[in-house]
Amino acid sequence: MSQDPWIQNYDATCRLAQEIAENIHERNRQQRTGGNPAKINMTLRASLQKLKQNITQLRETLIRASSQRRIIQSEADRRQSLLDSLVTKERQLLATFKGDITESEPARSTLMSSGGGGQGGAVNPWLVDESEETRGLSFGDIKTQQQQIIEVQDAGLDALAAVISRQKQMGQEIGNELETQNEIIDDLTNLVDKTDGRIRNETRRVKLVETKSASCGMLVVIVLLLIAIVVVGVWPTS
Repeated sequence: MSQDPWIQNYDATCRLAQEIAENIHERNRQQRTGGNPAKINMTLRASLQKLKQNITQLRETLIRASSQRRIIQSEADRRQSLLDSLVTKERQLLATFKGDITESEPARSTLMSSGGGGQGGAVNPWLVDESEETRGLSFGDIKTQQQQIIEVQDAGLDALAAVISRQKQMGQEIGNELETQNEIIDDLTNLVDKTDGRIRNETRRVKLVETKSASCGMLVVIVLLLIAIVVVGVWPTS
């Protein structure tokens, strides 16, 4: 599974910030030992500018992804929290570089210390205020932890996509069933219309027969009356 581009850029920005923190630490060490930190200061200025640009790009990319609903809201919130923390660290690094703040006591053992005995004395400011979730973890462990979180979220998204796909299939099946029922109703309607027409035709025929029957009966009565009149007329009287 390929990693999300935003996470890749975030990891790269974190590594850049880590590198800046180490360079600041080295710059300060050179200043204390009477070295010439001019070259490392130039590198730090360029790195700090690039760090600021990377953070801006991360923010714009996150805004687009969130507005276009390419990520879920909880993931957008999590990334925004990571970005806010990165912005805070960037400000701390800039202030430390300018000398507005000094390096404080370490939250854990000094990174990149020489000899393993903690010598060198100064603190890497990137490790200050470390969260409980990442305390004691190396950068690789933190990256692995983030990857595991992403994989869990991806699995959740896959399950949600499967549910949505199933609901879509059910909707299509219901739509097909409705079409079948509508066809049956149309057939019944046509059958009822034909039956109704036949009933009307038979009703007209019955009325016509009744009318003809009534006319024949009247004709028979008239003929009988005429015969009676003739009989009476020709019947001899004595």
